[in-house]
Amino acid sequence: MATKIRLQRHGKKGKPFYYIVVADSRAPRDGRFIERLGSYNPNTNPATIDINFDKTLDWVNNGAQPTDTCRAILSYKGVLYKKHLQGGVKKGALTEEQLETKFAEWLDQKDSKITGKKTSLNVAKDEARKAALAAEAKKSEEKAAAIAAKNAPVAEEEAPAEDAATEEAESAE
Repeated sequence: MATKIRLQRHGKKGKPFYYIVVADSRAPRDGRFIERLGSYNPNTNPATIDINFDKTLDWVNNGAQPTDTCRAILSYKGVLYKKHLQGGVKKGALTEEQLETKFAEWLDQKDSKITGKKTSLNVAKDEARKAALAAEAKKSEEKAAAIAAKNAPVAEEEAPAEDAATEEAESAE
């Protein structure tokens, strides 16, 4: 039986949520499956991926073919890299200890990239929020100044009053 590791869609319209499953290649997309390996939520930033690493690695080693999207997800989580390293152990190019150290280094590097992205997203969000607050404060100050200028009483000009006083003085003569 040809097995595939693929996504099974759930969620509502416009908000998809996927289960990562092993299924017969002839079964419908959201139909019967053999085993559920994890979940994938693309709605969060960065996307949330929860998989059972050991089960997934066993299925990949036993010949289950991932779809293109699942291949990208498994590569992102390191399943395919670990399979690659295990192939090196079988050929005698690596030892088990070297495999574990290489994989641990790769995981550390990957985690640092992910945390770096999360912190940069948080910083960008905070800066955008501060800029929006500053723009809003500036706009409200401009509105307040316009309202104050509109409601301020118009001061009478002193020139007409002086002209009236000089006219009275001239008429008295």
